[in-house]
Amino acid sequence: MPTQSSLRWISDGNELKTALEGLGYTVDLQFAEDDIANQLSQIENMVTKGAKALVVGSIDGTTLSAVLQQAADAGIKVIAYDRLIRETPNVDLYTTFDNFQVGVLQANSLVQGLEERFPDDKPWNVELFGGSPDDNNAFFFYDGAMSVLQPMIDAGDIVIKSGQTGMEQVGTLRWDGAVAQARMDNILSANYSDGTRVHGVLAPYDGLSRGIISSLRGVGYGSADLAWPIITGQDAEAPSVKAIIAGEQYSTVYKDTRELAQRTAQLVDTLLTGGTPEGLDTTTYDNGVKVVPSVLLTPYSVDATNYQELVVDSGYIKAEDLQ
Repeated sequence: MPTQSSLRWISDGNELKTALEGLGYTVDLQFAEDDIANQLSQIENMVTKGAKALVVGSIDGTTLSAVLQQAADAGIKVIAYDRLIRETPNVDLYTTFDNFQVGVLQANSLVQGLEERFPDDKPWNVELFGGSPDDNNAFFFYDGAMSVLQPMIDAGDIVIKSGQTGMEQVGTLRWDGAVAQARMDNILSANYSDGTRVHGVLAPYDGLSRGIISSLRGVGYGSADLAWPIITGQDAEAPSVKAIIAGEQYSTVYKDTRELAQRTAQLVDTLLTGGTPEGLDTTTYDNGVKVVPSVLLTPYSVDATNYQELVVDSGYIKAEDLQ
């Protein structure tokens, strides 16, 4: 797994370990703490120790070609977990969610919130944030969102006052909330110091959303005079669901990582017992060398109206963690 700095990766790692152990496997769970060299070293050690399968949530999906060639030479099965591993033929399967749809959900929620909270303020001033440019998923999230937002920008209903669009400008390296907060600070001082208000922020991950909220709070948003902008997110992390309940964040995208871990564990078992996985997507994810057969699970939009049903009643978050 890439890091323990994000709550979801801790959950993913533990869920996957439990699921595989339940199938009788011995599991070596490692977190690379967003250090590419560290992750390479961890995987090399696993190959050397005779692992039968590698499940890799990559930090940078373009840096693993050499070590995965070693794995292939040793007959090790490789599953890319939620982040596509690129530029290598040595990836057997990819397990993830429908990442383009994640972006669509985020953008639809953003527009819904704008219509609810600022019905008379068109054109709406919106700022865009993207995920880490070394994570293939970030481009699917952004493209999915822009499939909804770009027609509204073209029609003049949404204005990007900073002028910053495209992943080369809006990407946030390592999904770092502090980086997002600093960029939002700069956007506010450069483009909104004249009294213009921000109506919405497209944020692709809850950790970024919380950084953006901190920036906005610092200039008075959330007060009686400045209603919170509509801010999206992803991963349904407990602090962000609390922010949704408090009215600070508008929505997040819930991806049941328990389901992802279970499906991944089942696929590992299928591969190692000589079976053939069924029902795979064989068109969407080209890693630059091959189309990687993929499992695409369903994401769900979460806001104040449905968080109880989707993330509390399902057991994904404990009710006491939202107090």
